[in-house]
Amino acid sequence: MMIHPVILAGGGGTRLWPLSRHEYPKQYHALLGERSLLQETVVRLDGMDGAASPVLVSNEDHRFLVAGQIGEIGRTFAVLILEPAGRNTAPAVSLAAEYLSAKGRDEDGDHIMLVMPSDHVIQDVAAFQEAVRTAAPLAAEGSLVTFGVVPSGPETGYGYIRTGDPVTGAGAALTPHEVTAFVEKPDADTAAEYAASGRHLWNSGIFMMRSSVWKSELARHRPDIAGAVARAFGSGRSDGKFYRPDYDLFAQCPSESIDYAVMEPSAGSGETSHVVVPLDAGWSDVGAWSALWARGEPDREGNVTRGDIYTDGSRNNLIISQDRLVAAVGVEDLAVIETSDAVLVARRDRDQDVKQLVEELKELDRPEYAVHLKVHRPWGSYQILETGSNYQVKHLTIDAGASISLQSHQHRSEHWVVVKGVATVQKGDDLFRLRENESTYVPQGTMHRLRNDGDDPLEVVEVQVGSYLGEDDIQRYEDDYDRPVSD
Repeated sequence: MMIHPVILAGGGGTRLWPLSRHEYPKQYHALLGERSLLQETVVRLDGMDGAASPVLVSNEDHRFLVAGQIGEIGRTFAVLILEPAGRNTAPAVSLAAEYLSAKGRDEDGDHIMLVMPSDHVIQDVAAFQEAVRTAAPLAAEGSLVTFGVVPSGPETGYGYIRTGDPVTGAGAALTPHEVTAFVEKPDADTAAEYAASGRHLWNSGIFMMRSSVWKSELARHRPDIAGAVARAFGSGRSDGKFYRPDYDLFAQCPSESIDYAVMEPSAGSGETSHVVVPLDAGWSDVGAWSALWARGEPDREGNVTRGDIYTDGSRNNLIISQDRLVAAVGVEDLAVIETSDAVLVARRDRDQDVKQLVEELKELDRPEYAVHLKVHRPWGSYQILETGSNYQVKHLTIDAGASISLQSHQHRSEHWVVVKGVATVQKGDDLFRLRENESTYVPQGTMHRLRNDGDDPLEVVEVQVGSYLGEDDIQRYEDDYDRPVSD
């Protein structure tokens, strides 16, 4: 039986600000080890019976980041479907279903989709794969299958699944049950009742179903989403291992989650079999700093730390440092998160409020809500070293064989100094090379390009001077990465 993993990698993860931001959300960070959450999600499929190469669905802006992270761990993917705009998880799953339907049926019938978020932690991979083996024949028979996490205690941060009668003939150690209802995040007293009842499981956001069943149920409950996605996918185009749905048509699609669009209205309706498979595999959505603290390895005082940290008389804190020494003296129960341009200090029991903080930063038009000082681009990355009145200094890292677009700027000039590697420079009609400790000046309005023809990363310090230094001051003429060029 062929299983088609569908990995949803388009989330924002704003409750883990300032580490997770819109331009570099939590699924691309290594929070609990050396691999990112996205990479761990892909590796989790290793050795799974009948698993095909995954279908990935992600934001257009993250396409090279996703592809690069999958390549780093030596894995492949069937396709990376690029959402022109975020429309939540129901349209994302529908794009994958449209792709699989367009491929034609598997040898044993319809395509079975295993839908997984890319930003979860599952510590017991063997238990997860056993749950998938239990779910697969149920999905093949036409059921909508949800994976429900066995609660370790009361939890107000998760939705719950209310279970009904056991499914006969399943023969699993953790018996599947019928789903009677999805329940919203409860208050503390209700969560305690659910945890003690034995009839409620946490909603993991992991699902399994035939692609045709998903499409049929979506058409039944949300024909507006089903129609919009089908039109956008049908008018899209392939670009190597990327697939781009039509931008304008997809923008017309309503935004909705899997739960609200299909799972909740279908549960207990009697129209389609809806089953939950218990999952007891050390699952967490790592949705807040307290969850990361709970999954970490504490020291003798209960502190979970990462980076250059010094503690004295401090207990039960989560402290993460990216760029400098963080010293914590005599503090308790805090989340202290240091990045190059922002520091969060919050009580661990208030970390659910971080999402609201990010919204307020957005309203204040603070760039820190969305971007780090280090910004990833398809050709590599740049990091802002210093910004002042009419000037900005950046550190550019250009990957082997990569180049920035052929471009010019209306409002600024640039001065490039090579600090590592050899740069091929196009400046106006001139084409030449710069080696380490050599430099060139690019006047305002001059067409220019940097390319790395070497086998190692090229590093350049760029000094910008001008009346406006925004990233939108780019007149682009040619680009290797299919980004829009100027008319």
